[in-house]
This record gives sequence, structure tokens and C-alpha cells, in this order.
Amino acid sequence: MDEYVAVFFTHSGAIKFNRRLKTNKIECELMPVPRQLSSNCGIGAKFTFDKDVIDLVDDEIEKIFIFENGEYRLVYSEE
Repeated sequence: MDEYVAVFFTHSGAIKFNRRLKTNKIECELMPVPRQLSSNCGIGAKFTFDKDVIDLVDDEIEKIFIFENGEYRLVYSEE
């Protein structure tokens, strides 16, 4: 499974995302956004997923990064 970090436009967006993933039995943990992954709200969601991460995107997500080889790589941006 791949490990991802999603960053959000608002705190409530992060909370809704966390709730949605847990309802769907996807491991997810809210956390402060790592300094190098700026965010409007400062809360991120770390989660593991083994399918196409784009399927999880909603209007609240600013960016999604995959964590590989000790580094974050952007895989989705709302911009």
C-alpha cells in the first residue's frame, strides 16, 4: 500500500475527509502538515491506499502527496 498526505483548504474539510475514509475502512490520521507541504489550514491527513488516489479527491482537498523513498511527491493539485 502507498502512503499519502492530503492537505486541505479548511480544517472542516480535513475532518470530513478523515471521517469519510474511516467510514470506508481506510486507515487515516490527521496531523500537522509537514513544513515543506504548505497548506491553507495547517492540518493534513496521512493515509494508506492501494487504488487510484484520484478516486478520493473532493472539493476540500488542496493537494495530495505520495511518500516514497523518504520524500513527498505531488500527485494531485487543485490548481
